[in-house]
Amino acid sequence: MAGRGDELKLLGTFASPYVIRVKLALSFKGLSFEVVEEDLANKSELLLASNPAQKKVPVLIHNGKPVCDSQVIVQYIDEVFSGTGPSLLPADPSERAAARFWAAYIDDKLLASWLQAARGKTEEEKTEGLKQTFAAVETMEAAFKTCSKGKPFFGGDSVGYLDVTLGALVAWVHAGAALYGMRLFDDAKSPLLAAWVERFGALDAVKAVLPDIDRLVEFAKMKQAQAAAAATAQ
Repeated sequence: MAGRGDELKLLGTFASPYVIRVKLALSFKGLSFEVVEEDLANKSELLLASNPAQKKVPVLIHNGKPVCDSQVIVQYIDEVFSGTGPSLLPADPSERAAARFWAAYIDDKLLASWLQAARGKTEEEKTEGLKQTFAAVETMEAAFKTCSKGKPFFGGDSVGYLDVTLGALVAWVHAGAALYGMRLFDDAKSPLLAAWVERFGALDAVKAVLPDIDRLVEFAKMKQAQAAAAATAQ
Protein backbone atom coordinates (compact mmCIF):
# COMPACT_ATOMS: atom_id res chain seq x y z
CA MET A 1 0.00 0.00 0.00
CA ALA A 2 1.18 3.53 -0.67
CA GLY A 3 2.36 5.04 2.56
CA ARG A 4 2.55 8.47 4.10
CA GLY A 5 -0.78 9.47 2.55
CA ASP A 6 0.61 8.99 -0.96
CA GLU A 7 -1.91 9.34 -3.78
CA LEU A 8 -0.97 7.51 -6.97
CA LYS A 9 -3.00 8.01 -10.12
CA LEU A 10 -2.00 6.30 -13.38
CA LEU A 11 -3.19 7.73 -16.69
CA GLY A 12 -3.10 5.05 -19.36
CA THR A 13 -4.83 2.55 -21.62
CA PHE A 14 -5.36 -1.10 -20.73
CA ALA A 15 -3.56 -2.47 -23.82
CA SER A 16 -0.43 -0.31 -23.79
CA PRO A 17 2.70 -2.30 -22.89
CA TYR A 18 4.22 0.92 -21.55
CA VAL A 19 1.29 1.34 -19.16
CA ILE A 20 1.41 -2.35 -18.21
CA ARG A 21 5.07 -1.83 -17.30
CA VAL A 22 4.18 0.83 -14.74
CA LYS A 23 1.37 -1.32 -13.34
CA LEU A 24 3.85 -4.15 -12.86
CA ALA A 25 6.27 -1.92 -10.94
CA LEU A 26 3.48 -0.64 -8.70
CA SER A 27 2.22 -4.17 -8.13
CA PHE A 28 5.63 -5.57 -7.19
CA LYS A 29 6.06 -2.69 -4.75
CA GLY A 30 2.68 -3.49 -3.23
CA LEU A 31 1.38 0.04 -3.85
CA SER A 32 -2.27 0.93 -4.26
CA PHE A 33 -3.09 3.17 -7.21
CA GLU A 34 -6.00 4.51 -9.21
CA VAL A 35 -6.13 3.84 -12.94
CA VAL A 36 -7.62 6.52 -15.17
CA GLU A 37 -8.37 4.97 -18.57
CA GLU A 38 -7.62 7.41 -21.37
CA ASP A 39 -9.29 7.66 -24.78
CA LEU A 40 -6.30 8.52 -26.97
CA ALA A 41 -8.61 9.75 -29.72
CA ASN A 42 -10.03 12.26 -27.27
CA LYS A 43 -7.30 12.92 -24.71
CA SER A 44 -8.33 14.31 -21.37
CA GLU A 45 -7.35 17.78 -20.20
CA LEU A 46 -5.56 16.08 -17.31
CA LEU A 47 -3.35 14.08 -19.68
CA LEU A 48 -2.59 17.10 -21.88
CA ALA A 49 -1.72 19.20 -18.84
CA SER A 50 0.33 16.41 -17.22
CA ASN A 51 2.42 15.56 -20.29
CA PRO A 52 2.30 18.63 -22.56
CA ALA A 53 5.57 17.71 -24.33
CA GLN A 54 4.53 14.25 -25.59
CA LYS A 55 0.78 14.07 -24.84
CA LYS A 56 1.26 10.32 -24.30
CA VAL A 57 0.49 7.69 -21.70
CA PRO A 58 1.58 6.52 -19.24
CA VAL A 59 1.66 9.36 -16.76
CA LEU A 60 1.93 8.67 -13.04
CA ILE A 61 0.57 11.47 -10.89
CA HIS A 62 2.07 11.20 -7.41
CA ASN A 63 0.51 13.55 -4.87
CA GLY A 64 -0.49 15.87 -7.71
CA LYS A 65 2.90 15.88 -9.48
CA PRO A 66 3.16 14.13 -12.87
CA VAL A 67 5.97 11.77 -13.89
CA CYS A 68 6.17 10.77 -17.59
CA ASP A 69 7.75 7.98 -19.68
CA SER A 70 7.40 4.38 -18.54
CA GLN A 71 11.07 3.72 -17.82
CA VAL A 72 11.46 7.00 -15.96
CA ILE A 73 8.32 6.21 -13.97
CA VAL A 74 9.55 2.74 -12.97
CA GLN A 75 12.87 4.16 -11.79
CA TYR A 76 11.01 6.92 -9.92
CA ILE A 77 8.80 4.37 -8.16
CA ASP A 78 11.83 2.30 -7.17
CA GLU A 79 13.63 5.36 -5.77
CA VAL A 80 10.74 7.08 -4.00
CA PHE A 81 9.39 3.87 -2.47
CA SER A 82 12.80 2.36 -1.77
CA GLY A 83 11.67 1.07 1.61
CA THR A 84 8.59 -0.59 0.18
CA GLY A 85 8.66 -3.99 -1.50
CA PRO A 86 11.67 -5.30 -3.45
CA SER A 87 14.33 -3.07 -4.99
CA LEU A 88 14.03 -3.25 -8.77
CA LEU A 89 17.28 -1.63 -9.88
CA PRO A 90 20.52 -3.37 -8.82
CA ALA A 91 22.55 -1.81 -6.01
CA ASP A 92 25.84 -2.26 -7.89
CA PRO A 93 26.45 0.76 -10.22
CA SER A 94 27.79 -1.33 -13.12
CA GLU A 95 24.87 -3.76 -12.92
CA ARG A 96 22.46 -0.83 -12.67
CA ALA A 97 24.00 0.72 -15.78
CA ALA A 98 23.71 -2.60 -17.62
CA ALA A 99 20.04 -2.91 -16.63
CA ARG A 100 19.32 0.56 -17.99
CA PHE A 101 21.19 -0.24 -21.20
CA TRP A 102 19.19 -3.42 -21.84
CA ALA A 103 15.94 -1.68 -20.90
CA ALA A 104 16.63 0.91 -23.60
CA TYR A 105 17.46 -1.90 -26.04
CA ILE A 106 14.12 -3.56 -25.32
CA ASP A 107 12.24 -0.39 -26.23
CA ASP A 108 14.42 0.83 -29.09
CA LYS A 109 15.03 -2.51 -30.82
CA LEU A 110 12.72 -5.29 -29.67
CA LEU A 111 9.48 -3.42 -29.02
CA ALA A 112 9.94 -0.94 -31.87
CA SER A 113 10.51 -3.67 -34.47
CA TRP A 114 7.66 -5.79 -33.08
CA LEU A 115 5.30 -2.84 -33.44
CA GLN A 116 6.56 -2.34 -37.01
CA ALA A 117 5.82 -6.00 -37.76
CA ALA A 118 2.28 -5.56 -36.45
CA ARG A 119 1.49 -2.10 -37.81
CA GLY A 120 3.59 -1.81 -40.97
CA LYS A 121 1.74 -0.23 -43.88
CA THR A 122 3.23 -2.63 -46.42
CA GLU A 123 4.12 -6.31 -46.36
CA GLU A 124 7.75 -5.34 -46.87
CA GLU A 125 7.67 -3.17 -43.72
CA LYS A 126 6.04 -5.95 -41.74
CA THR A 127 8.51 -8.58 -42.97
CA GLU A 128 11.48 -6.37 -42.14
CA GLY A 129 9.99 -5.61 -38.73
CA LEU A 130 9.62 -9.31 -38.01
CA LYS A 131 13.19 -9.99 -39.10
CA GLN A 132 14.53 -7.30 -36.78
CA THR A 133 12.28 -8.54 -33.96
CA PHE A 134 13.72 -12.05 -33.98
CA ALA A 135 17.25 -10.65 -34.21
CA ALA A 136 16.51 -8.61 -31.08
CA VAL A 137 15.03 -11.66 -29.35
CA GLU A 138 18.25 -13.57 -30.05
CA THR A 139 20.22 -10.73 -28.47
CA MET A 140 17.93 -10.63 -25.43
CA GLU A 141 18.26 -14.40 -25.01
CA ALA A 142 22.01 -13.90 -24.59
CA ALA A 143 21.40 -10.91 -22.30
CA PHE A 144 19.18 -13.00 -20.04
CA LYS A 145 21.87 -15.63 -19.71
CA THR A 146 24.39 -12.97 -18.67
CA CYS A 147 22.15 -10.88 -16.41
CA SER A 148 20.42 -13.75 -14.63
CA LYS A 149 23.67 -15.64 -13.94
CA GLY A 150 21.77 -18.91 -14.22
CA LYS A 151 18.99 -17.82 -11.86
CA PRO A 152 15.24 -17.56 -12.60
CA PHE A 153 14.96 -13.84 -13.43
CA PHE A 154 16.92 -11.02 -15.02
CA GLY A 155 17.25 -9.72 -11.46
CA GLY A 156 18.61 -13.07 -10.25
CA ASP A 157 16.63 -14.91 -7.60
CA SER A 158 13.97 -12.19 -7.59
CA VAL A 159 12.36 -9.89 -10.13
CA GLY A 160 14.32 -6.79 -11.12
CA TYR A 161 14.12 -3.79 -13.41
CA LEU A 162 14.60 -5.75 -16.64
CA ASP A 163 11.95 -8.29 -15.66
CA VAL A 164 9.47 -5.45 -15.27
CA THR A 165 10.65 -3.80 -18.50
CA LEU A 166 10.30 -6.92 -20.64
CA GLY A 167 7.40 -8.25 -18.58
CA ALA A 168 5.22 -5.56 -20.11
CA LEU A 169 5.17 -7.69 -23.27
CA VAL A 170 4.10 -10.97 -21.65
CA ALA A 171 0.35 -10.49 -22.17
CA TRP A 172 0.94 -9.49 -25.78
CA VAL A 173 3.18 -12.55 -26.29
CA HIS A 174 0.17 -14.73 -25.46
CA ALA A 175 -2.19 -12.54 -27.49
CA GLY A 176 0.17 -12.73 -30.48
CA ALA A 177 0.21 -16.51 -30.22
CA ALA A 178 -3.59 -16.55 -30.21
CA LEU A 179 -3.81 -14.15 -33.16
CA TYR A 180 -1.05 -15.46 -35.41
CA GLY A 181 -0.13 -18.87 -34.02
CA MET A 182 3.39 -17.59 -33.44
CA ARG A 183 5.21 -17.02 -30.15
CA LEU A 184 7.67 -14.17 -29.80
CA PHE A 185 9.83 -16.33 -27.53
CA ASP A 186 10.14 -19.78 -29.04
CA ASP A 187 11.05 -22.91 -27.07
CA ALA A 188 13.57 -23.91 -29.74
CA LYS A 189 15.19 -20.56 -30.60
CA SER A 190 14.91 -18.71 -27.27
CA PRO A 191 14.33 -21.38 -24.61
CA LEU A 192 15.55 -19.24 -21.71
CA LEU A 193 13.11 -16.42 -22.49
CA ALA A 194 10.30 -18.88 -23.26
CA ALA A 195 10.73 -20.42 -19.80
CA TRP A 196 11.05 -16.95 -18.25
CA VAL A 197 7.69 -15.87 -19.75
CA GLU A 198 5.90 -18.74 -18.02
CA ARG A 199 7.79 -18.20 -14.75
CA PHE A 200 7.16 -14.45 -14.71
CA GLY A 201 3.52 -14.76 -15.73
CA ALA A 202 2.83 -17.17 -12.85
CA LEU A 203 3.74 -14.58 -10.19
CA ASP A 204 0.83 -13.21 -8.16
CA ALA A 205 1.98 -9.59 -8.58
CA VAL A 206 1.92 -10.12 -12.36
CA LYS A 207 -1.45 -11.87 -12.47
CA ALA A 208 -2.93 -8.95 -10.51
CA VAL A 209 -2.29 -6.40 -13.28
CA LEU A 210 -1.84 -8.14 -16.64
CA PRO A 211 -4.77 -7.49 -19.00
CA ASP A 212 -7.09 -10.29 -20.08
CA ILE A 213 -5.66 -12.05 -23.15
CA ASP A 214 -9.04 -12.40 -24.90
CA ARG A 215 -9.65 -8.69 -24.45
CA LEU A 216 -6.26 -7.93 -26.01
CA VAL A 217 -7.03 -10.20 -28.95
CA GLU A 218 -10.36 -8.44 -29.58
CA PHE A 219 -8.64 -5.07 -29.25
CA ALA A 220 -6.01 -6.08 -31.83
CA LYS A 221 -8.69 -7.32 -34.24
CA MET A 222 -10.56 -4.04 -33.89
CA LYS A 223 -7.39 -2.05 -34.63
CA GLN A 224 -6.68 -4.23 -37.67
CA ALA A 225 -10.22 -3.68 -38.97
CA GLN A 226 -9.89 0.08 -38.48
CA ALA A 227 -6.56 0.14 -40.32
CA ALA A 228 -8.00 -1.91 -43.18
CA ALA A 229 -11.01 0.43 -43.46
CA ALA A 230 -8.75 3.48 -43.47
CA ALA A 231 -6.56 1.96 -46.18
CA THR A 232 -9.62 1.18 -48.31
CA ALA A 233 -10.93 4.71 -47.87
CA GLN A 234 -7.64 6.13 -49.14
